[in-house]
Amino acid sequence: MSDISPADRMQRALARIEAALRRIEAARVAPGLPFGNGGSSNPELQARYDALQAEAAAALAQIEAVLGTLEKDAAP
Repeated sequence: MSDISPADRMQRALARIEAALRRIEAARVAPGLPFGNGGSSNPELQARYDALQAEAAAALAQIEAVLGTLEKDAAP
């Protein structure tokens, strides 16, 4: 069994998701890439990116809600 608490695991997962979102956003605005400077010449790819971004945001919100519950339950 691991010595890492559920809250610590959630915090680490949240950090990984946030890092991934930063990498996605950096790629989106990078010059010379399909999403460079906020646009895409491929509407299907843009739609997939938008869907992925929305899904990631929803997952992040769920994780934050769980963390909030864990913090509330752990409060003295």
